Amino acid sequence: MQSCSTAARVTSDADGGTRRPQGPFELTCTPVYDSPMDAQRQDHKLELLRGVPLFAGLDPKALEAIGKIAEEREVDAGTALTHEGRHEGYFFVIVSGTVRIERGGQTINTMRDGDFLGEIALLDGGPRTATAVAETACRLLVMTYQRFQRLLDTAPEIRTAVMAEVGQRLRLLDADSAH
Repeated sequence: MQSCSTAARVTSDADGGTRRPQGPFELTCTPVYDSPMDAQRQDHKLELLRGVPLFAGLDPKALEAIGKIAEEREVDAGTALTHEGRHEGYFFVIVSGTVRIERGGQTINTMRDGDFLGEIALLDGGPRTATAVAETACRLLVMTYQRFQRLLDTAPEIRTAVMAEVGQRLRLLDADSAH
């Protein structure tokens, strides 16, 4: 696990002008622990990831590979995790804490321990459908679009299982819309 402070990352272009912040936040992290409890924490991490429907069809070895690219981070209350309309490419599982989800400035959901957000961005890297803000200090599992895509490129069995789950969920949505 890591303890992180957040700051917007602003880049400069060749002319010396500045561009908008990149991603929801830039994290500066330091390790919080390195103890015999690490194995238990890894088991808890895998348990949380197993609860994500996108990963439902993965065998234990594939789930472990997913766990290796999911980093544990802490954020302060008030930290914006995502921004509606931006291309940010982060997926989050809430280990502990509360996250408020907003669309068009209106709260549409509150998420808690074990909930997750950002599946669509993990798959396509497209714009966010909502803004997510930590209401309390949160511990999160964080995965990036880039790392996930690299994993899928090197592990076709994971890509196949994830795509099968996406296909199944789309079929369910299609069947529901017919009624």
